[in-house]
Amino acid sequence: MANRPTQTIPAPDEDLCLAFADTRYWRGTAAPTDELKNADDLARWVATVARVPATWQRLARARGVFERSIDLRETLHRCFSATAAELSPDQQDLMVLDAALAEAPPRQCVGIGGWVVGEPRVSAAALLAPVLWSAADLLLGKQLNRVRQCANPECGWLFLDNSKSGNRRWCSMSACGNRAKAHRHYLRQKSGA
Repeated sequence: MANRPTQTIPAPDEDLCLAFADTRYWRGTAAPTDELKNADDLARWVATVARVPATWQRLARARGVFERSIDLRETLHRCFSATAAELSPDQQDLMVLDAALAEAPPRQCVGIGGWVVGEPRVSAAALLAPVLWSAADLLLGKQLNRVRQCANPECGWLFLDNSKSGNRRWCSMSACGNRAKAHRHYLRQKSGA
């Protein structure tokens, strides 16, 4: 039996799955912003953020892969939004994630600089393998209780709260945090007038 080609994929960042879910933001507005408008956007994202090999990026342009990738993104967003709200993810969403993980190329062994994996079949699960691994590792790991969703209801951004106190509320103080402070200041000024 011939050996299947293998490649090394860098170990995904713990919050890679959240970064993927956050490619759609301002979810609480009438017109959310989507970074992934087409297969080329997806190919660029997996190359630069998920750091998949160049040979894998072609998978983004295969028939149905872009649409399925967007479906998986929304599944991950629902799972981690529930977690941020201290709820259990929906069983159906977990089943979708499990099915995608089963379809993704398995991590065969640890290699220098990442995971050694076989050549993927053409599928969204293969293209998003590092994202899916990150999601599974986060859902089963010690950092799950650190998943937060921005307190700005228009934002919806997911993040890992790595603050010492563990009570970060905003995606960033320079964005939503400052807006909330400015709004509170405005309301105080208005009520005092």
